[in-house]
Amino acid sequence: MRRLISHHLSCMAKAALPLDELLTRGVEQVIVRQTLEQRLKSGDKIRLYLGIDPTGADLHLGHSIALRKLRDFSELGHEVILLIGNFTALIGDTSDKEGMRQVMTMEQIETNLKTYKEQASKILDFNKIQIRFNSDWLSKLAFEDVVKLAQQFTVQQMIERDMYQRRLDGGKPIGLHEFLYPLMQGYDSVAMDVDLEVGGNDQTFNMLAGRTLQRIYNQKEKHVLATSLIEGTDGRKMAKAYNNMIRLMDEPAEMFGKVMSMADDMIVRYFTLLTDVSLKQIDEYRKAMEGGENPKNFKVLLAKEIVTMYHDAKAADQSAKDFDEVFAKGGKPEKVDRVKFDSGKFKVFALLEELEMVESRGDAKRLIEQGGVRIDEEKITDKDAIVELKVGEVKLLQVGKRKWLEVEGKEEIED
Repeated sequence: MRRLISHHLSCMAKAALPLDELLTRGVEQVIVRQTLEQRLKSGDKIRLYLGIDPTGADLHLGHSIALRKLRDFSELGHEVILLIGNFTALIGDTSDKEGMRQVMTMEQIETNLKTYKEQASKILDFNKIQIRFNSDWLSKLAFEDVVKLAQQFTVQQMIERDMYQRRLDGGKPIGLHEFLYPLMQGYDSVAMDVDLEVGGNDQTFNMLAGRTLQRIYNQKEKHVLATSLIEGTDGRKMAKAYNNMIRLMDEPAEMFGKVMSMADDMIVRYFTLLTDVSLKQIDEYRKAMEGGENPKNFKVLLAKEIVTMYHDAKAADQSAKDFDEVFAKGGKPEKVDRVKFDSGKFKVFALLEELEMVESRGDAKRLIEQGGVRIDEEKITDKDAIVELKVGEVKLLQVGKRKWLEVEGKEEIED
């Protein structure tokens, strides 16, 4: 066991991934693998991209699977583009949705994408990778151009998709504009004249639309690499809608705790899809757990690996220590951040939102009703509870089992 748990934690810098692993690890499907593999083996340098719509402000570990493929291709010297879908986000992809998305404004989109480069930099080296925005060409298309794009597809092709069939069977509406999304994403391939598109497995239909349009407009073969999807902390697909994300920008303790909260049967999958730990090493972990070793030991390894990747080894060690202190010994972290806040009386849910300890006021109220909020170690169960902050007084706030904050009341400064 000692040999298994003493492996060297990886960092983002790494040797180029072997070609076979590049096209298989974390990959559900490659279209067409044989010809793409031949091109890569021949030494050809290709142009490829991944598109991300800024429909939310946070990138999470689910995004990292495809982002890491971009990194691997860039390390091999290929021309790599991270495409921000600031125009496609106006419609929003409904590939995995049971209903129509709410239409976003350009202002919301601009707000969401403000930190995308900073977040993606946790994985990508932008000295080697371009960033582009699809508003640069999609916003310039005339209605005639859109009609020509639409002529390349049939309604039958669109409604064959499982999500549309489920909505039709359930009597739920399908917006005509939703059929335009695959055309728009497909045209990205034409505008950038790419050889390969990388995206989540739920994007396969849209990526194939780009394959069709690239053949028609540029008389060129475009390949598709569909990556695996990862489950979040509750076992469902990692997504903002489920509030089960592990964000790339989560603080170390929060990231560590979220990994530790997931089911044991996700350990091998997380190691495989989200880390650079060798497949041989991961197989040893799997065999050890099947042989009776405590899965918690390997989950700690996994949590430290992920925190090291997105922060550093020191933060990973401290997070592990704090986690053990809080959960195994029933205490609080060795170090709790302190902030100063205006003195006065506040609704607890509003204070938690102001201090960014929760996603929203609704989230705060839910946590309070579930007994997940404490002030000075006293459980708060009334969603309308009020807390008073006095000048110089320090309150210890706890949300769930991982978020702690000391709040010191300060004197309000009049305008």
